[in-house]
Amino acid sequence: MEAVQEQQGIDSLAHLEERITRAVQIISSLRDENSQMQQHLKALQDELKSAHGARSEFQARAEQFENERNELGQKVKHLSEELDDLRGERKQVRTRIEKLLSQLDLLSAS
Repeated sequence: MEAVQEQQGIDSLAHLEERITRAVQIISSLRDENSQMQQHLKALQDELKSAHGARSEFQARAEQFENERNELGQKVKHLSEELDDLRGERKQVRTRIEKLLSQLDLLSAS
């Protein structure tokens, strides 16, 4: 009977040792996974910082381009108005020249 109890005690101890060994392996595996995940997280955070930097740079450039576009739009509007004014002046000059030519024709005819 004592031998059976000793055998059961040894079996229980062996089973406990096996469970502890498996727990240590699992903990070791989880630590390795955690370390890899931490490295992966750090890499992703660095990538995110880089992306935020690039985004900020692109936003600044977009704002600069928008300002330049607005300035060019104002210049185009101003030049368009100036062109309209010049066309009006050309029309007036043409009208005056036609009047002068017509007066010269009248003088020549008389």
